[in-house]
Amino acid sequence: MAYYDQIAEGYNELHGEEQRKKLKIVKKHFKPKGLILDIGAGTGIAEKYFDNIVMMDPSKELLKKAKGKTVVGKAEKIPFPDKTFDAIISITALHHTDIDKAIKEIKRVSKENCIYAFTILKKAKNHDKIVEELKKNFKFSKEINEEKDTILIS
Repeated sequence: MAYYDQIAEGYNELHGEEQRKKLKIVKKHFKPKGLILDIGAGTGIAEKYFDNIVMMDPSKELLKKAKGKTVVGKAEKIPFPDKTFDAIISITALHHTDIDKAIKEIKRVSKENCIYAFTILKKAKNHDKIVEELKKNFKFSKEINEEKDTILIS
């Protein structure tokens, strides 16, 4: 994650507008109640769209830009007890993970009836595998074909 630590200062300038665009789409279709985990939260842009959110990212430098609750961590080893979260989001981050390990961890920290919103970067080399694995493991009511991402919402 050294790359993201290095670009932390200018991250929002580089990616903020794109992330906000995706979050507006997610917000329109995703109505979480309870505690939310944002996997790959970066600078915490999602905290402006959702309440009661815990932002997790492997980059300490990106998280320093966030204002709410933050925790350094990776999707493959989420540092929370079993059945902690009512909703989990990940905006353009899961392509950086070992998706099989990430799914196992997402399931572990999900409460019963947890809901999900994931956006997967279309140009990621593992896009199709990630989307396929997510669909195999979670029920989604919406699949939105956004300009740069596939958006899956339960």
